[in-house]
Formats: sequence, structure tokens, C-alpha cells
Amino acid sequence: MTTATNPVERLRLRLGDVLFEKVAGPEAEASRDRIHLTPGPRWFAPDSPVGRVHADASMFVGGLRALLLQSLHPLAMAGVAGHSGYRGDPWGRLERTATFIATTTFGTADDAQAMIDRVRSVHDRVRGKAPDGRPYRAGDPHLLTWVHAAEADSFLTAHQRFGERPLTAGEADEYVAQAARVARALGAVVVPETVAELGETIEAYRPELEASEAALDTVRFLLREPPLPRPARPPYALLAAGAVSTLPAWARDALGVDTWFRRTLGAPAGTVATRAVRWGMGTSEKTRAYPRAGVPATTPG
Repeated sequence: MTTATNPVERLRLRLGDVLFEKVAGPEAEASRDRIHLTPGPRWFAPDSPVGRVHADASMFVGGLRALLLQSLHPLAMAGVAGHSGYRGDPWGRLERTATFIATTTFGTADDAQAMIDRVRSVHDRVRGKAPDGRPYRAGDPHLLTWVHAAEADSFLTAHQRFGERPLTAGEADEYVAQAARVARALGAVVVPETVAELGETIEAYRPELEASEAALDTVRFLLREPPLPRPARPPYALLAAGAVSTLPAWARDALGVDTWFRRTLGAPAGTVATRAVRWGMGTSEKTRAYPRAGVPATTPG
């Protein structure tokens, strides 16, 4: 633990440590060192678009947006509701998701593939029937494409709005293409490679989307009943407002989250929240060089 005599610096270090441990879990430092310090080739360079996006504090906003957007697919949401610990163990889920994103983005190629293999093994066991009787399975390439597209769109949108170094148009296309590599490794088949294709993919799924009871329960959990102590809820509300403000209008309407505050002040609120996260996590020695990964809804259960 780093010590500091300046009370403001002590606050920054403490905030960074708390955020880092919440995201990465009790073995955070060991995970960071294994991911970043193990020698060997990587799938992506650290300063590539996917590395820049996944290491930025805007991932907190993007991850929450991804959860909300992904929830609109009833079959994907049925798998989350039936097999995920998102209510019973939200911090454990966050830790697993953060480790997945960190490993596939920054870890060695061997470790990234091993992580993919573990998640595919989990997906093989996640299957069942939605409340309307339709069967689902987590490894369905069609559902994997939806989960991936909603996630990539959310991470990129949040980064372009709140990120420290927004991507150029060419870099944004490269981000989508790099993220596609992970989606294909997980079993998706038809995967967008450019920003334009990403938007077309989201639009193509719209006829399948609806605000199911499981989706609305996710909204209640994330926006009204977050698993946080009361002092942490006002800052979280700013982050949530930023996430909601970046959703497409049709998604906000379907989920019933389009309040006056989020619509008019959501973007400034998201900016404040992201800067606060960056202020804290950018100064903690524990968090140095560790991605601030978000919380996509279905990876890994």
C-alpha cells in the first residue's frame, strides 16, 4: 500500500484501491501481474484501439449500458436470469467479467485462449427454456452475436463520449474488428467488423427485442436497488445516468428509464462520474496498467 501525507492524495489512493478491489476481486494484484507481466505474444498491442477502450474508466459506463441493452433480448436474458449470480453474487460476477476482458485484451495468447475455452465450457452447460417456452442455449451463435454487438456498441459509445482519448473513425472501425476476434473465438459466426456494420447488426435484432419481466428486473436491480452502501449510491447514480443517456431512444423507452434527469443531465453526470473514477484509479499503484473492465451481461456466467 502506498502512503501519502497529502490528505487529497490519500483520498485518491484509497478510492483507487477500493474500486480496483471491487472490480478485480480479492486476488486483484496477483491477477494483474499474471495478465500483464507474463511474457509471450498477445492478441492485441496494449495501445491498439481495443486496448485503449478496455483500459479506460469509461468502461464503467459502457459496462452498465451493455447490461441494459443486452437485457432486451428475451432469450439472452432468460439465460442470465436462470443461470447467473447477478443478484446473489454481483461482485463475484463483476470480478469474473473483468478478468475475462482483461485476459483476452491484455493477456498472453495462450492465456486468452484458455480463458475462451473455460467460458465456452460454461456456455455449453447454460441452456433451458424461456418463460414463453422457447428453448435457449448460451452457445447459440445468434445469441452470442447479439451479446457481442450490444457489448461492443456500448463500450465504444461510452468511450467516444467519456473516454480520455476518443478514437478516430478509422480507429473505431479497428476496435470493432479487434473485438470481433474475441466474439468469433467464443462461437459467434456472423460478427460486425466496422462501426457501420455494428449499427446494422443492432438494428437487425430489434424485431426480436422486448422488455421482458427479467429485463425489467435487471433495470430495477441496476438503477433502483444497486448492491452498494447508501453513501456510494449518489455517485453511482451519476454513472448510471451517463449510461442511460447513451442508450438509443428506443431502448430507453422500452425499459422505461428515460427520466428528465437522465435525458437532460445524463451526459454531464456521466462525465463527472467517469472523471472521478479516472481520478481515483489513475493514482492507485494497485490499479496501474489494469483495465477498468465493465460488466457485460452474459460473459462469463
